[in-house]
Amino acid sequence: MTDIQDLLARRKSEQRRIRMLLDARKSEDQAKLKGGEDAVAWVKEEQCIGCDQCTIVCDDDAIELYDTPLASPILNIEVNRKAKVLRDPCTGCQLCVLACPTDAILMIDR
Repeated sequence: MTDIQDLLARRKSEQRRIRMLLDARKSEDQAKLKGGEDAVAWVKEEQCIGCDQCTIVCDDDAIELYDTPLASPILNIEVNRKAKVLRDPCTGCQLCVLACPTDAILMIDR
């Protein structure tokens, strides 16, 4: 019969294995991203949830949030925010893309 210590050890080992796989996947995704002076971030408005993560990580103050009407008449929400990238201050550093929980931000050619 398996005891609790053995279960905890196997669980910890599996967590390490999954973390390594996720880190490797994230590194591959980051390597595929455009970036630098020739690229600029762009927000897919329909996927943006206005969480403010991109503005927190942006060192260049190139992202601002604006209020927009809610697309769904079912929900009654007073403020619905979306992110918008300011092209001129954006340096193409990719931090906002990596911070976005909904993958609403991508890098495009300037």
